[in-house]
Amino acid sequence: MWHKLGKFILKNRILLVVLLLLATAFMGWKATKVKMGYEFAKAVPTDNPHYQEYVKFQETFGADASMFVIGVTDPQFFSKEHFDAYRDMITGIQKIPHIKSIISVPNAINLVKNDSTEKLQTTVLFDSTVTTQSQIDSAAAIFKHLMFYKGLLHNPEKQIYLAGITIDPQILNTKHRTEPVNAILALIEQYKARAKVDTHISGLPYIRTVLTEKIKKEMNLFLYGSLLLAMVTLILFFRSISATLLSMFVVVLGVVWCVGTMVLFGYDITLLTALIPPLIIVIGIPNCIYFLNKYHMSWEENVHITDIKERKKQSIINMVGRMGVVTLFCNIAAAVGFYVFSFTSSPLLKEFGNVAGINIMVLFIISLILIPVVLYYLPAPKPFQTRYLRNKLLEKVLVKIEHWVLHKKALVYTITLAMLVFSVIGFFKLKSVGYIVDDMPKDEQIYVDLKWFEQNFGGVMPLEIVVDTKKKNGITRGLKAIQKIDEYSAYLDSLPQTARALSLVEGLKFAKQAFYDGDTASYIVPSEFDLLFLAPYLKGANNMDTTSQLAKIVKNFADSTKQRARISVNMADIGSDKLPVFLDNLQTRANEIFDTAQYKVTFTGGPVNFLEGSRFIINGLKESIIWAFALIAICMLYLFRSFRILVCSLIPNVIPLLVTAGLMGWAGVPLKPSTVLVFSVALGIAIDVTIRFLVNYKQELPDHNNQVLPTILSTIKHTGISIIYTSLVLIAGFVIFMFSKFGGTFGLGWLTSFTLLVATFTNLVFLPVFMIAILRSKTKSGK
Repeated sequence: MWHKLGKFILKNRILLVVLLLLATAFMGWKATKVKMGYEFAKAVPTDNPHYQEYVKFQETFGADASMFVIGVTDPQFFSKEHFDAYRDMITGIQKIPHIKSIISVPNAINLVKNDSTEKLQTTVLFDSTVTTQSQIDSAAAIFKHLMFYKGLLHNPEKQIYLAGITIDPQILNTKHRTEPVNAILALIEQYKARAKVDTHISGLPYIRTVLTEKIKKEMNLFLYGSLLLAMVTLILFFRSISATLLSMFVVVLGVVWCVGTMVLFGYDITLLTALIPPLIIVIGIPNCIYFLNKYHMSWEENVHITDIKERKKQSIINMVGRMGVVTLFCNIAAAVGFYVFSFTSSPLLKEFGNVAGINIMVLFIISLILIPVVLYYLPAPKPFQTRYLRNKLLEKVLVKIEHWVLHKKALVYTITLAMLVFSVIGFFKLKSVGYIVDDMPKDEQIYVDLKWFEQNFGGVMPLEIVVDTKKKNGITRGLKAIQKIDEYSAYLDSLPQTARALSLVEGLKFAKQAFYDGDTASYIVPSEFDLLFLAPYLKGANNMDTTSQLAKIVKNFADSTKQRARISVNMADIGSDKLPVFLDNLQTRANEIFDTAQYKVTFTGGPVNFLEGSRFIINGLKESIIWAFALIAICMLYLFRSFRILVCSLIPNVIPLLVTAGLMGWAGVPLKPSTVLVFSVALGIAIDVTIRFLVNYKQELPDHNNQVLPTILSTIKHTGISIIYTSLVLIAGFVIFMFSKFGGTFGLGWLTSFTLLVATFTNLVFLPVFMIAILRSKTKSGK
């Protein structure tokens, strides 16, 4: 069948190549429309209760993760020179398009009671009339006595000051998000140069923007790095510019199809899907090596054919006939290893699985059409181009492997057993933990700044707590709900993992302090008497100043029916191992304060979504490995029609995964979404080597009278060189990921390379020994 396919490809070569190039041109046009993904995560399914609660929260209260924060430590902050520089920065930021609001010291609001009307009026502490040092000092003295801002805009003990900038959420999920962020950064640089102080920047909009830009840079780095590394490797192996350029053309077409597929499916480039193009290159090069290696071997075997054109033609047909089925099943196995991600519940993994799985098979079709046709038109191989088939060093390695297989079986088993013992011990040291800003280097400024905010203000990760009174006006009817919200806020403020909690209660306490002429002792929950003058603010009376700070707080922290109230608190990025316990403690305390019969307290926001996303990704990746083994087992059973061969094919690929898990435990590499990915990727790629070996074994078995031992030794001789070459290319291809600044991508690089290295040993050394034991027992038993 495959030999007939080879003849068909050569016969219809022009038509097939034209169709392929036209389809690629269409996909290339689609690829030009690819966009970067700006959503922080799509790991949680849309039907997940936590996700639905988050959507409901956003519909009621608006986006929760749109604040850009600036922090500065400055003992001379209120000196005229420094304060003017800071105020000019804030004024400049206010003029930037897509900036919705700013809360900072220069535009801090004070509430002042009008004695004649006994109503509260809004004043700006540092308005345009405050220009002299004495005026700044006077306004600063009032500011420092406003308890509302303590811990929110300043840390008086450390003389730290904070500004919170809310960016339009609609712009944050588009490519234009960088425009306001870069404009803010430019003004911050001007302020730093003018005031000569260090600033710290954080907040999810900033973190997302920085991460996205790094993804773009790394995608280009990996893409060009993978291509360059593949070119160097192929030139070293084949000593042929034409063979190298052919291989490069194949993988470049694969990348074009890959990016075009993202656009067709409506996917954006994320941290995960950005890995697919370089993966396509890494996986595509072995296809080229398999075909070219068999072509060169067939060329030398057909030395008896004197007509060069006919010799090339027969070599190409034999290449397709012998390697077509091998490459097909190698690509099927790799595609399965990736496509099983689409079986998970996580949209993020589904996208990765769909694009990678489909395009690995597309890559096979490109290789199957393009390589035979181009080889048909290329000059015949020169002797120096096939010299690698007689590489003395590799021949010595293969002789050594044959010696081990024949005479060192006990040693092979001992080494394998030792690796498994090492793995089991390390496995029990393996921990599962991830962080929201997980993969950034510890010396990266974005990480340093995040920890600065955690140390001085409790953190910047927005946790939202919604208190539902289960009845209309339940928040504002009496003091009961208000007192409970205040009690719970005090509990949150006492925790080291959280920043200052904000709710409408803080606004009411702010108003009470103002009503009692700024007395700091009056910054407490209003009494029944106090509610008389605060009632208009709570109920939204017509005479309320809707532009006042208090009105905004009531609007932002209670829904229109006054049934649900919001408590906003920023928290530290404490890690996925501690976060569930932390949230459980919050829920337990909430149940103690709020009677569950009258109140429902729910938690949402970034940390909750992150935890749910991590769970779905890790569980999904675990499930995908099981699915991958099951589907690959079905493919192997179909291919070899032998349960014994099936066992022989799977065990050499289980061992490398176990060894990698053990190494992670010993090295202290935690199990998290970015590192669990290694196992599925490595399985899908490492199984290629097994298929290559076993298919060659099956093809050569009749030539050795169905004798197991001579067939295995012949298979080692004929496949060993291409397996070693392929493994080296794959390992080198994944090493490029070690240049990443993202910890997960770096881990994918070295862990996958290590897994493939172990897989090379298990497939070239352990597999033959194991096959001899299993298949000889079959022969002896006559079954």
